Order: sequence, then structure tokens, then C-alpha cells
Amino acid sequence: MNKSAKKDLYEAPDYYLLDELLSEEHKLIRSTVRDWVKKELSPIIEDYAQRAEFPKQVIKGLGEIGAFGPTIPVEYGGAGLDYTAYGIIMQEIERGDSGIRSTASVQGSLVMYPIFAYGTEEQRKKYLPKLATGELMGCFGLTEPDHGSNPGGMVTNIKDNGSHYLLNGAKMWISNAPFADIAVVWAKDESGKIRGMVVERGMEGFTTPETHGKWSLRASATGELVFDNVKVPKENIFPEISGLKGPLGCLNQARYGIAWGALGAAMDCYDTALRYSKERVQFGKPIGGFQLQQKKLAEMITEITKGQLLVWRLGTLKSENRATSEQISMAKRNSVEIALDIARNARQMLGGMGITGEYSIMRHMMNLESVVTYEGTHDIHLLITGMDVTGINAFK
Repeated sequence: MNKSAKKDLYEAPDYYLLDELLSEEHKLIRSTVRDWVKKELSPIIEDYAQRAEFPKQVIKGLGEIGAFGPTIPVEYGGAGLDYTAYGIIMQEIERGDSGIRSTASVQGSLVMYPIFAYGTEEQRKKYLPKLATGELMGCFGLTEPDHGSNPGGMVTNIKDNGSHYLLNGAKMWISNAPFADIAVVWAKDESGKIRGMVVERGMEGFTTPETHGKWSLRASATGELVFDNVKVPKENIFPEISGLKGPLGCLNQARYGIAWGALGAAMDCYDTALRYSKERVQFGKPIGGFQLQQKKLAEMITEITKGQLLVWRLGTLKSENRATSEQISMAKRNSVEIALDIARNARQMLGGMGITGEYSIMRHMMNLESVVTYEGTHDIHLLITGMDVTGINAFK
């Protein structure tokens, strides 16, 4: 344990009394997750991030607080919650660390969701209950070395080999890959259509080399998925879905979680900077009494409040099945952009202390440099919004 770990004093900002828009169940879920983060994650996370190691012991706790697939129906091991509850859970976990939220997001949005939405009843019963508890951990194979923002160009492929499919190719930048028990993988069939499938660890020719040397998401395990003539049983293929609609449907789920999650990181940075500004004395008074510092804090709380209203409304639309992918894109991009801005300003307010592991700010800032890129880059989300409002595709 990190001996210099300070007590987690986090208090969430709620400038516009948004708590009044939440149900008692939402608030109970939030306090459960917040308490878990304070007790189980905050004391250890700096140490693990410094060592670039994933704290595997948190998996069981994440399962117990319902962080894995909370919107999945109870019959499959989920909690059957609405999307506002899901967002709140992601917000509280990312307030602790983006890498740990990534682990939960991948499990729920990118592994459990496609199995539930696109899988067979047998696949649902086989995988979902164990994924919900964390007994099984999963990862999501879409991004390739040469195909990130353009997933349709993927070269990973499957060939029908009678009783099974032969899978060949590689995926990279895959969260959870080094320890995942299963991978939801997207590959092109012989007709060029994109198909989804479940690949299990232990299948011959399937390896997951770890990615080292990251300056971001250091407490999250990232790796590659390499497929060398992997025999995938036909019952492991998702039967109904083909084309990019499948993986993009999963990404909508993940982006929605990030929209809430990144706000959690922003709120943590703001809370740290606000507390520090009242305690740190320069020129005979707390730095919070100087105009330039107040300007930073005022702008932070304004952007957080706007972001909170945005994701709350999006959560309502999502629970009613009315949220569009374009609306989700807007919220993802906005939340991460303001979180990065708030992290950088908070870091400046703390001066030299801001770069140390004694405070969470620099870790959040480095993590958010990944969050602004994954599940659709900042620029790609801008173009999605641009295309939606003009009706003109700027991608091609």
C-alpha cells in the first residue's frame, strides 16, 4: 500500500441541485460506489499507477457493487438498472481512476452488451452471469494496427472450415486483453461482411501480448489480440448481426459510459483544486482569494455543471431508447474535453505539488489523454456532429 496515501476527502460538486433529479435508488447506488472507491480504490491506485500494474484484486469488488453490466436483465446476472444508474456508476469509478472505469466499461458495454444484444440464448446463459460477477473477464477486439477510426477497413478475417471457422489477424490497444478469459472479436467473413464472435482463452493460436511503456491508463492492462489459425466453433458466432452496425452499437454503449465517467475525473480534479486553494497560503492569504485562481475555479464548476445537465438528459433519453448515436458522440467529446481542460488548470493551481502522486490530478490528466482518443477520437466526434447538423459526410 502507498504509505503516502492521503485520506480521500472527495465531495462531489452539485451547483445546480441536480440531486433533485435523481431517484432515491440512483442516490443509493451512487453512495455505494462512492464508498467503495474511497475505501478500496483511492488508497492503492497511486501506487499501482506508478508501477504500471493493474490491481486485479478490485475485480471482485467491482462485481459486488454491480459495475459489470448494470443494465443487463437480472435473469442474466445484471441488475436491470436504467442508464442514469449506469452513468452514475461509471462517474464514480472514473472519479477514482479512468483505467479502472475502462475495465468496467469494457466488461459491461463491449462484452456483456453484445452477447446480450446479438448473441444466442445459449451464449447469454453461458457467459453473462459469470461476467456479471467478474468470475469471467472479457475484452473487445475491434481496433487493428492499421485501422482505428476506420474500422471498416479491418483485415482480421474468418474462413468457413466446415465444423468451425478459422480466424486470422490481430487487434491492438485492447483494454483487459492480458488477463481476459474471453474476447468479443469482429472479423470479416469470406464475403467481406463483418461478423462478431466469442473467442476463449486457451483456443490454440490465440495469444494476448501485453502493451508496455504507457504514460496513460497505467493502472489498466492493455494488450494485443493475435489470431493464428484459431478454430472458432460455429456456436460462438453471433448469428443475427453483420456489418459495422454490431460493433458500433457496442461503442455507443461505451461512449455513453465515458460521457459520465470523464465528468467524474473532472469533478475530482476540481474538488482537489478547490480544497487546495483554501489551504495553500501565498503573499499572506489563501491562493483561493486571488482573482486568477477564482477565475479558474469558476470556469471549472461552470463546465462541470453544463456537463452534468448534458449527461443527465442523455441518460433519460437513453433509458427511453431515444438517444441517438450523434447525441452520445456530442456528450462523450464534451465531457472529455472539459475534463482535460479542468485537469490542466487544476494542475497549475497546485504548482509543483500537482505533478506528484500525492494528488490525483496528474494521473487523471495522463489518463484522459487516452480517453480523448479511444471510443472515437475528439476530431471524429466533431465530424459526427458536423455531419448530423449539415447532412454532409466529411469523412470521405
